[in-house]
Amino acid sequence: MNGRRLAGLITKETLQIFRDPSALGIAFILPLFLLLLFGFGVSLNAEHVPIGVVADHPNPTTDPLVAALRHSRYFEVRPLAGLGPARDLLSRREIDAILWLRNDFARQTLTEAPATIGLIVNGTDANTARLVQGYVLQAWMIWLAQQNQAAARPLGLSVALQFRIWFNPALRSQDYLVPGLIAIIMTLIGALLTALVVAREWERGTMEALMAAPVTMAEILAGKLLPYFVLGMGGMALSVALAVFVFAVPLHGSVLILALASALFMLVALGMGLLISSLARIQFVAGQIAIVVTFLPAFILSGFVFDIRSMPAPVQMITRILPARYFVSILQSVFLAGDVWSVILPDMAVLAVMATFFLGVTLARSRKRLD
Repeated sequence: MNGRRLAGLITKETLQIFRDPSALGIAFILPLFLLLLFGFGVSLNAEHVPIGVVADHPNPTTDPLVAALRHSRYFEVRPLAGLGPARDLLSRREIDAILWLRNDFARQTLTEAPATIGLIVNGTDANTARLVQGYVLQAWMIWLAQQNQAAARPLGLSVALQFRIWFNPALRSQDYLVPGLIAIIMTLIGALLTALVVAREWERGTMEALMAAPVTMAEILAGKLLPYFVLGMGGMALSVALAVFVFAVPLHGSVLILALASALFMLVALGMGLLISSLARIQFVAGQIAIVVTFLPAFILSGFVFDIRSMPAPVQMITRILPARYFVSILQSVFLAGDVWSVILPDMAVLAVMATFFLGVTLARSRKRLD
């Protein structure tokens, strides 16, 4: 590989980028738009959930429990006169749950028998239903502890649990989703940067001039890879800055390790884009292939939203060939837990093997021929 020829190809590609700023839009505008859209729009938290409270006989015993729900950010309490109207509201999706305090609730709290409450939850959205159950249970336990403290009696449990939540103590879904979202965005950007740009050269006929030039195919591929690698890393830096300063996601690990892992993943994504461009020489086709082959599998099967361990065994095997799976694991570890080498090193090794594979296959398939 000749250094002067390679420098000339890099200069040519850089000038082409500034003359046709679509690559700059893919590298910087697209991650900005997608991060803001998904970062603020996608949430696994359930807040301000409308819940109907039916107290058959309101009294000083039920009031503190209702007040605990009312002062929680998780609920919007709607007092209702009876269970019948509450069921109607639940069926019309105007409320998501019903808390039913029976007329003998106050009497039961004064006896040794356990006092019961009824909770009816709309299970259409299973995730929200589970969260509502947990939030109501938490409010119930807080109310129970206050009642026993006021009556100067023990809680009645022989074991007291003390919860410690590691890596995401605030339980913010953004802290979990945004690092994974960076991997999904970088997958799409890396594949599009090279797939569309090279396909555009085939459509415009400028690739023929490169084929006729006294340069090797390796120099052509390197001349296209390096400028877009710099662009992709710039988009990655922008995404990390947005995650830390806009979404307030903590970054506990090393920035150097994050940069090295990102560089490996960017080589994988760019290699996939180059391979796509060698198969499809039309921009529309190359873009569709890039989205279907890279973005959609990464979004669904990388562990970004859905836990891989809860997937069927055959699907779990499929996820092992997706580069985004390993990059999501690295990002979530570096951001939330720190430099966990038992996680980072194996994942980086897999990314290095994948980068070598995609770039090697692309080089093997590329010939200085027009057919």
